[in-house]
Amino acid sequence: MFKLKHVAVSAAALALSVSAAMAEKVLRIQSVLPNTADEVFMLNEFGKDVAALTNGSLTIEVLPAGAVVGPRDIMDAVDAGLVEGGFAWTHYWGGKHVAANLFGAPVAGAGVGLDNIAFLSWFQYGGGRELYDRLWDEMGVNVKAFMLQPVGPEALGWFPKPIESMDDFRQMRFRAPPGMVGAAYADIGVPAVAMGGGDILPALEKGTIDAAEWCCPKPDSVFGFQKVLKHYYLQGLHQVVVNADMYVNGDFYDSLTDLEKKALEVAANASLSKSMSYRIYENGKALKDLTDNHGVILEDTPADYFTEYMAAAKNALQAAADENEFFAEVWQSQKDFADIAVPFWAGAQASNASLGKAHADTLK
Repeated sequence: MFKLKHVAVSAAALALSVSAAMAEKVLRIQSVLPNTADEVFMLNEFGKDVAALTNGSLTIEVLPAGAVVGPRDIMDAVDAGLVEGGFAWTHYWGGKHVAANLFGAPVAGAGVGLDNIAFLSWFQYGGGRELYDRLWDEMGVNVKAFMLQPVGPEALGWFPKPIESMDDFRQMRFRAPPGMVGAAYADIGVPAVAMGGGDILPALEKGTIDAAEWCCPKPDSVFGFQKVLKHYYLQGLHQVVVNADMYVNGDFYDSLTDLEKKALEVAANASLSKSMSYRIYENGKALKDLTDNHGVILEDTPADYFTEYMAAAKNALQAAADENEFFAEVWQSQKDFADIAVPFWAGAQASNASLGKAHADTLK
């Protein structure tokens, strides 16, 4: 009897010991954003899924911008193991490898008509994920990455008065994203200025810039652009697709069990859908508030914007492909996918847009 009791106690102690050991893995992720951002809300939702799928053996702790390093140093910090993980938009690392632009913010839908949903189709079933996994080796960093949050399509932006043509647009000093996307604006004569999100409203108030883009109705309204500018254009080409992702130090990732690795993969796939669903509703509520309560006027983007910006985007894409072999390989994959998928999806989306507009017009 004593022996049986002794064995039972030992087994229970062993189980507790194993359970405690399993609960020790914490993936700290430093974000480029404050913890109040919608992206961080969805990142925490991702973390809850990971914890549930692993029965708590792997937990996620989100650190705000600047907690360990500056936003632009996150990739280097993850690579060096200063922090186990990082969170940013993929195109932030375009300076490390130009092909990062094709995953984070392929300018003008990669010049081949990819919207945010078509991009996910390419990423998940058209060979994109395999190329994405190669990106980090091409970049030379010790990282395993997971795409988590589709953000686009982004609005063209905020203006002090209506713009009837590109000639009007060219008169505006315009806050545009950095890199290839902003360079395309400069190529068509728009005085493009890159600056961080928190600097945009003060620059507008001081008159340093005349017009600006950041993202979408919800994040834009949080920054308060509606306090200064009232003319809002939803239809733009510069960032139809925008993706945020998580980077995990390669050594930390290798230390995980197969179950924990699969949990990250499954939770990441779920996050792609959940983030898109969350943003549609949140941006819808924000847009209604902007137009109903803040005097914001929705405008239609001039037709010549689309032709001019698309031409500049294609020139930039071709120049990058000519200079970088991996960029050319990724872009060719996107073009091959688009030749098959876009004719169908564009037709279907035209029907969807007409469906939605028929309802929206009844609300005016």
